[in-house]
Amino acid sequence: MPLIPLKRFATMDPYVLVSAVNMQLRDEFSSLDELCSAQEISKEELLQRLRKADFVYDEESRQFK
Repeated sequence: MPLIPLKRFATMDPYVLVSAVNMQLRDEFSSLDELCSAQEISKEELLQRLRKADFVYDEESRQFK
């Protein structure tokens, strides 16, 4: 399954974004750092964007909740 490009995450609907990120973390990547590196996006900016929508990254489960 092709990856959903996240380059424009700043303008994506936050619910679509969190779904895409969590799916990729579950299926393709072993860490948020790896996902951000592969997608060439800023981890801090992604965290901030999702935090604004009340999603917090849980390292243990490797997903945003």
